[in-house]
Amino acid sequence: MKEIYIHMIRKAQEFMNENHFADISRLHCLLRKMMPKEYHDFIDNIKECQDPHVIFNVSGGNNLIAPNANQAELKVQEKSPDKIKKKINNNLKLRPMDLQVQRFSDIDLQDTFFDSLRESYSEFDEWYKKKSDAGATAYCYYVNGELKDFLYMKIEEEKLTDVTPVLPAKKRLKVGTFKVDNDNRHTTRGERFMKKIMDKAVAENVEEIYVTMFPTDDLKKLIAMFEKFGFSYAAEKKHEDGRSEYVLVKDMRSHVDDMMLDYPFVKKAGSGKYVLSINPEYHTKLFPDSILNNEQKYDLIQDVSETNSIYKIYICWMRGVKDLKKSDKLVIYRTSDYQAPAAYRSVCTSVCTVCEVKTYQDFADEDAFVKYTNRYSVFNEQELRGWYKHKNYFTVIKMVYNIAFTKKVINKVMKEQVGLRPNYWGFFKLTDAQFEKLLELGEIDERYIVD
Repeated sequence: MKEIYIHMIRKAQEFMNENHFADISRLHCLLRKMMPKEYHDFIDNIKECQDPHVIFNVSGGNNLIAPNANQAELKVQEKSPDKIKKKINNNLKLRPMDLQVQRFSDIDLQDTFFDSLRESYSEFDEWYKKKSDAGATAYCYYVNGELKDFLYMKIEEEKLTDVTPVLPAKKRLKVGTFKVDNDNRHTTRGERFMKKIMDKAVAENVEEIYVTMFPTDDLKKLIAMFEKFGFSYAAEKKHEDGRSEYVLVKDMRSHVDDMMLDYPFVKKAGSGKYVLSINPEYHTKLFPDSILNNEQKYDLIQDVSETNSIYKIYICWMRGVKDLKKSDKLVIYRTSDYQAPAAYRSVCTSVCTVCEVKTYQDFADEDAFVKYTNRYSVFNEQELRGWYKHKNYFTVIKMVYNIAFTKKVINKVMKEQVGLRPNYWGFFKLTDAQFEKLLELGEIDERYIVD
């Protein structure tokens, strides 16, 4: 019974977080009638704007509450609207890295970062000067003021005659330079650049994307990452010194019904559609903190959020989420940040596709859980280990981030124009028609959506 009572209290807290005008005294009274006295102190500490995961803490054990109330320590962290706002702002400020769009002319060409490019391409300095004179820009990652990652792209429409076989004229996005710090080229930082490439390709409506790379041992994993997202060998580019580069091409007009090979496209048919709510402080970390003013448009290409990566891991307690299946679609719903009524500040922001769903039983031990979640989660290792100790309750969702809404769909519009009035706003199923209506209202580029 202990687990049932704990579960009920947490659900009651979630209810208050979603229904800010509910009569909390009546809720307290009801729960006190249903539960033994040893739980009454916990019931009395259910409040608005409070994380349901921090109500309980037990000294020296894994149980969430001790059989004897004297053994238990009440640990309440009240989250007022002001505290939530402060946490959101802090999440924006505490960025471990700094992503910028910079002109070539504003980047120090003599930075040692470029030495490896000079070694591979003898004409690199000449090429760089031409781009600088032309006003070209690139995405640059800085860590503590030091340049670590560099991405340059350009649109081409001519025939590719310097490769074998020759590739016919098409509108293409060329990945001219993709350099990520050696230790991180196939981690989240490399994936962030991959998402930038895909979003640029869709925005420019290109037929293909291509990149050239020397098939060296040093670049094998980077090549594998491109292949994972639908690039394949199409030609070779031979150099005067006898070396050859692979020409890797992704066809943006064909789809093979594979979630990753077809990325970033969203396939509507054959999957469930759901709304998944995320508290604002976590949403800020997981997804680009794009404009929430419904009259302004979100520019996906110019967004330089640190969290604009492909994979996301979300850990939650909400009922029903464990039943999600691979390829199900999730409309991400950011709950209110209390800067205005929830009808205007709770908004749909993004579309994701489910990769995997796991629960406590799916992990051999705590270390396995941390290893799986640490790379893409908003929680640090200590917090993740705390999650694991809750056992039996959490659900882990690994998802692919496909596309952000251009125009945010507020709660009021969800009710009035889509007809959404679920009993529980934390997680609920959509019909195909409701899903399509949300995409329409969010002004998502139709090129991202395939039948």
